[in-house]
Amino acid sequence: MSALTLLEAAAEYRHITDILQDADVDEQTLKDTLEAEAWPVELKANNYCIVIGNLEASAEAVKQMEERLYRRRKAMEGRVKFLRDRLKQAMEIAGMKRIDAPQFSISVQMNPTAVDVFEPALLPHQYLRYPPPPPPEPNKASIKEAIESGADVPGARLTRSTKLVIR
Repeated sequence: MSALTLLEAAAEYRHITDILQDADVDEQTLKDTLEAEAWPVELKANNYCIVIGNLEASAEAVKQMEERLYRRRKAMEGRVKFLRDRLKQAMEIAGMKRIDAPQFSISVQMNPTAVDVFEPALLPHQYLRYPPPPPPEPNKASIKEAIESGADVPGARLTRSTKLVIR
């Protein structure tokens, strides 16, 4: 016989609860039986909480590592930009357009022409782009307030869900 999963144990506990409440048993027997039958669910729930805690800790460690690696990558990218700019500046000062080194061929080249918009307010309208406005979003706070005060809001309703709290 294989071990029950958490959901199977919970369903079995619910089934036994339903049967016992319909049966003619005294209060102490009902309490003792339910307490004994709750043990597999409680044990599995405890184990779930241990796994959840471990995964949360691992996720936080990964998040911190991502942040550290992001800062490290940005520092490296900044260093690369500095070194490229320094090399380009040195070649321009020396008047060198090209260096053929044993491992690299280095050259200072002209970039394609680029537009420098130094005063956007002076541009004629045909040179401006007008992005479409974002679609409207429901204002959930005002919808909730309206429904709670008795108004009928078509397309919306108040709901209440549950959440799991582990302390």
